[in-house]
Amino acid sequence: MALIEVKNLEKIYGDGEVTTPALRDISFIVEPGEFIAVMGPSGSGKSTLLHILGFLDRQTSGIYRFEGKTIDDYSKDEIARTRNKKMGFVFQAFNLLARTSVLENVKLPLVYSGIKQTEWDAMAMEVIESMGLTKRIKHEPSQLSGGERQRVAIARALVNNPSVIFLDEPTGNLDSKSGRTVMEIIQKLSEEEKRTIILITHENSTAEYAKRTIRLLDGRIVSDEKVANRRDARDFIK
Repeated sequence: MALIEVKNLEKIYGDGEVTTPALRDISFIVEPGEFIAVMGPSGSGKSTLLHILGFLDRQTSGIYRFEGKTIDDYSKDEIARTRNKKMGFVFQAFNLLARTSVLENVKLPLVYSGIKQTEWDAMAMEVIESMGLTKRIKHEPSQLSGGERQRVAIARALVNNPSVIFLDEPTGNLDSKSGRTVMEIIQKLSEEEKRTIILITHENSTAEYAKRTIRLLDGRIVSDEKVANRRDARDFIK
């Protein structure tokens, strides 16, 4: 069964005489373990699509199935639980809690997970270690570099072992070196852990790490193809 199935999806903002189409007739399938980059210029519908895929918004028409179920098959509580347990989110602005340690930031999704609190530290430390941040667990976001903050955000997205990770311009606020480090980590998650990853980006150099690229223009898919010359993941920086 496909993890994600999108068929004839449309999103229109506004009503009455003034409407703005953001997505038009979008169709694709995501299989478990795929690493997909969704590309397009500003205003092409990339973030709107991510919000619908992440149950943060609803389409105007068409079908979106996640693990075989549409959003209408879930109650409000089930939608919240699905976002928390099965979807990890990483954003350009990091969205970390200020004046809160790395460890506490990473543990945040576990608060609503139903997992025993006695297990939280061990689960958080496992992903923090995998990001090479063990020596930073007591640091607050303001004490970290941009690349380190994004690695904390990735660790937080992973802590619940989600079915899919959504990344919205994860290198947008980083210098080129930090951006490469973050993308190498993401590619390793795909290749070694077989994570399902959907990456939103406007940068070719970032999309080249993915296995497949979906290009949007004016809310429509203009191409959907395998990446021929993928970048190779470098040695992970401990």
